[in-house]
Amino acid sequence: MTGKSFAKNNEEFERRFDAGEGIHELVDMSQATVTRPGRKIRLTLDVSEALVRDLDDIRNKIGVDRSAIIKIWLHERVQQEKAL
Repeated sequence: MTGKSFAKNNEEFERRFDAGEGIHELVDMSQATVTRPGRKIRLTLDVSEALVRDLDDIRNKIGVDRSAIIKIWLHERVQQEKAL
């Protein structure tokens, strides 16, 4: 480290990163942890053709594939339910 301090919050991190500082100078990596999501399991789902068309309309607007949007939405909903 070249005598610079770590970023104290997200706003400072973003400001300093945007100013061109290297990321390793902004974050204390000694406190980092690695999480692994675990083994992947295939899930088969039967849905109506109309629902798939609606889903495809949405995903085409935002430019992601069908499985990605389903995974994102499912994850978001699980997090909401866990927070209750």
